[in-house]
Parts: sequence; structure tokens; C-alpha cells
Amino acid sequence: MGNVKEIYRFRHKHILGIEQFSVADIFYILDTAASFKEISSRPIKKVPTLRGKTIINFFFEPSTRTRLSFEIAAKRMSADTFNIAASTSSAQKGETLIDTACNLEAMNPDIIIIRHSSSGVPSLLTRHVRASIINAGDGAHEHPSQGLLDLMTVREHKGKIEGLKVAIVGDIAHSRVAHSNIVGFTKLGAEVRVAGPATFMPPYIESLGARLCGSVEEAVQDADVVMALRIQKERQDDPLIPSLREYSQFYGINRSLLRHARPDVLIMHPGPINRGVEMSPDVADGAGSVILEQVTNGVAVRMALLYLVMGSEGSRVG
Repeated sequence: MGNVKEIYRFRHKHILGIEQFSVADIFYILDTAASFKEISSRPIKKVPTLRGKTIINFFFEPSTRTRLSFEIAAKRMSADTFNIAASTSSAQKGETLIDTACNLEAMNPDIIIIRHSSSGVPSLLTRHVRASIINAGDGAHEHPSQGLLDLMTVREHKGKIEGLKVAIVGDIAHSRVAHSNIVGFTKLGAEVRVAGPATFMPPYIESLGARLCGSVEEAVQDADVVMALRIQKERQDDPLIPSLREYSQFYGINRSLLRHARPDVLIMHPGPINRGVEMSPDVADGAGSVILEQVTNGVAVRMALLYLVMGSEGSRVG
């Protein structure tokens, strides 16, 4: 009986956050994404996997990488895609979010991908529509597909996640990317360290499994991965730092700081980068930077998520 492998089935109808996933779920998503990545390198980048499925991108916040990545992912699997921005929706006429969602549901889409400035909106919609809901970022809560593509990128380069030292630097309090990455990397056995101004650090940060460091130098010491985060000005009522110049001086990722990290350190950023603020240009474009690879892997991960929520057949693992 020792050779019998466990039957694994992905049983999630909705993708709301990395917190919902088991370790087996995460590895299954990453393995599925790896199998889809090859499609994007073909001369004809299209497979019929989701032919006949209808996918709506419903974005209440600006987005380049995430919205386009989901759209490309859907079209590469032959799904029909439609994009709605809040500025061109009936929300501008006073329609409530739930009424809008119910009207979309009446058109029988298979998946609604939503980005919203309020935490919990994707979860709320699951109670009002039959379609699968995928969270493309909700407030400062989670950004699960970004967390998964970051895990995929690191695993490709390091061959593992367990035992790695991951430093996340910047606006932790307002970053849904930080939340998803802390949860994801910690679940897979990495040590996650965080650093940033005290005004950018939520009081609950260590309850997520991260280690709060007193300085950036402490966070990046012997780090295998260093991730810088954008300052989320749109989520701040008042400036929480004296100036961008001072922030760059004390928290910007530069070559001098990286001397504390491992020689083969990976440099990451979820984008968009404010060059010269969160990260110096020579670091963003230099050796160890995998920032554009994160974007490439984003398409593969989102293809995997669309495929899996549509009820893919279970496969064997182990």
C-alpha cells in the first residue's frame, strides 16, 4: 500500500485569500500554474480549456498588471471576457454594489473577478451571486493571486520555499500584497521579516507569523528574498511619513543595503515601482531582480485559478 498516492481535489469555488488554502492547495495551484506557463511561450498562445465560459473583470480601483493579466489569462484559455470599470458602471448613477452584482449575475457569468477599495467585498458578493468570485485585491486585506505568483517566482529560482528568509520592506499596514505574502510564505515554511516606519506597521503584524524588525538592515540580514512595497498613498487620509526623500534614505532598497543580504538574493516588487523611493533603479534593473518574471508568472497563476474554480478534474499528488 506504500505506493498508493492520495487523490487530491481542488474544492474551492471562490478565491478570496491565501488564508483559505491548505499547504496542499497552494502547491497544487503552483504546480498547475507551472503547467500552464508553457502556453504563453507558444507561437499560438491559445487553448480551448475554458471555451464557452464567461468571465467579468469588475475593477473599482485602477490596475494595469492585475486586470490585464486576468484578461490575458482568460483569453489564452478561450473564455469570453468583459471589463467593467467603476467609472463607467451604474455605480456612478447611485446603484448599490449588491444590486450591480445581482444584475451581472442575471446575465449568467461563470466568474466575476473583482477589485475593490473595501476589505471583504469579494466575500460579500459570494452571498449574492452564483458565479465564482475571485478577489483581485480588496482594501488592505488580501491580494491572493499576487501572493501566489510571488511564491511561484521564488520557488522557480530557489527550488523551495521552506527555510528561506524573506524580508518585506515598506508600507505593510496598507498593503494587501504584504498580507497575502506573509500568510503564504509562512504557511510554506519560510521565515518572514518585516520592516518599515512605525506609521506603516499594523499592530497585529506578528499575529500573521511575521517577525517585526527594528531596522531594514536587520530585516535583510542574510535574506534570500527582499521585497519592497509601494507607499499606498490612496489609503492614507494624511501623510504618514515626513517626506519621500527621508523614506528613501532610511527604507529604500539600494545596493549598499543589499550587502547585508545573501549574494544570490532575489529582488521583488509587486509594482508599480516608484523608482528612487522604494527602490533604486540599479536594484530594480540589476542582478537578482525578478520583477518582470513576477509579471510573467502572474498570467500563469491566473490561468491556473480560472481553470481550478471552474471545476477541474482531481489529480494525484504525492
